[in-house]
This record gives sequence, C-alpha cells and structure tokens, in this order.
Amino acid sequence: MLTDYHNHLERGTLTLDYLKKFTDTAKEKGIEHFGISEHAYHFYQTADILQNSWVNERRYYDMEDYVKLFHQAWEKGIDVKMSIEMDYTPGKHAEMEKFIKQYEFDYVIGSIHWIDDFGIDLAEYRTEWDKRDLYDIYKKYFDQVITLAQSNLFDIIGHLDLVKIFKYVPENEEFLLEQYDRATTALAESKTCVEISTAGLRKPVGELYPDPRLLKMCYEKGIPIVLSSDAHVPEHVGADFDQAVRLAKETGYQTIMTFSKGERKEYPLG
Repeated sequence: MLTDYHNHLERGTLTLDYLKKFTDTAKEKGIEHFGISEHAYHFYQTADILQNSWVNERRYYDMEDYVKLFHQAWEKGIDVKMSIEMDYTPGKHAEMEKFIKQYEFDYVIGSIHWIDDFGIDLAEYRTEWDKRDLYDIYKKYFDQVITLAQSNLFDIIGHLDLVKIFKYVPENEEFLLEQYDRATTALAESKTCVEISTAGLRKPVGELYPDPRLLKMCYEKGIPIVLSSDAHVPEHVGADFDQAVRLAKETGYQTIMTFSKGERKEYPLG
C-alpha cells in the first residue's frame, strides 16, 4: 500500500481537468490512496484563524467551490480524498476545531509554517534566519509541535521538521535530540500520524522529512506513518517514493496508515 496525502492545486485551478492530472499521475505510480490537501489560508472561511499580510494577499478561495470539486470527482468515479492543510495557529484551537468540523474531510493535516510573524519556509523571509537566534527558533518550533499534538485536531502532522528547510540546523546534537524527544512524546500521546515527505529533497536542505533520528523516535514510540510528496504540480506526485519507503523500512516500519472519512486503517507498507 502506498499513500500520497499531501498535495496542492494552488498553482493551477480548482477544476476537474486539473485535479485529474494529479490523480492520473498517482494511478500511474501505483498510489492507491491519494488526497488533495489545499492550504487552509487560501479560503475566506479561515480569516478568523490566521491573519498576516503575506497570508491575506493569498486568501482567494471559497470552501463551497472546493467541496463541490470533490463531489464532481466522486460522481465521475475518481478516487481522491478531500483534505486540508491547516497552519497550526496557537491560541486559535476553538476556531480551528469549528472550521474542521464543518466539512467531511477524509483527514486533516496540521503543519507549522509560522513562528509568530516569521514564515520559516518562505523565501521572502530567508534573510531573517541570520538575524534570529537559531536555538530559540527550534525551541519555539517544537513547542508548537507539542501543542499541535496536544490539540488532537489533526490526523497527520505535515513535514515534521520543516524548520530545517534552509539548512539552518543547531550544531548541538544533544539540544536537537531533546527537541525530537519531547515532540515525539507528545505525538505518541495523540491521534496524530507522521508523514514521511519527499518534499525536502526538492528544497535547499536536500533531505527527506523527517530526519532519520527523529523518525526512529517516532517508530520507537509507536507513531504511525503515511507517505507524502507535498506536490504542488502533477509531476511531483509520488516523487522519490523509493527513498521514502526505504527509509521507513530501514527504520523498522512495516505498515502505513490510510484514511477515509475520518476512519483509519493500517496496511502493509508497499
């Protein structure tokens, strides 16, 4: 069994023709469980959750159109899961829960892209990395991983160590492993699965998410996994999954989690 649960239509259109380019690629690559998880900040309905100038310029979708697209696909017999990738926003748990419960998502991804007003994975903010304390950034990032897990709002946490995207990584391994340990402890006590994401291979860091040491802690604490490409174009669907499967199996994983309308089932890893 293979999954690809983290994918975006934002560079194209919310149309069946464009969606089919993604689902057709998934089918060609033998991915049995495929889902679209558009960024929640694009939708007018999330205006009360995340507000900043970067996000506000990119809020241009209506959830009604998004849901309608999936219903069109299902009516045509296209097997695609409906999801959302939500920026985990501290202090907005009630608003996030209200939004999530309004829609029949197959699963929901929670991700951390912001530390206060700092967009950690955005090219526009890259110069900020040299102005800020690296250890403080990592501490605050993993603080959010913990409260994301404790919220128990999300089925999957996206790209668990996205904070390494631009290759800014603390040299103090003891500090780094401490962050990994406390994050995985919180995740193990929640319903949240971890994705092995191949997106990092296409980023400056040039590595899978998560770091093998971090994934090992996930495995040892019984945290389930899914596979994801974080494709923003059809060509990236299922990209480099051979590396993701290899890492999973080398770590000890033999199963993968799947989702349908909130129900989860474990299958042997393909």
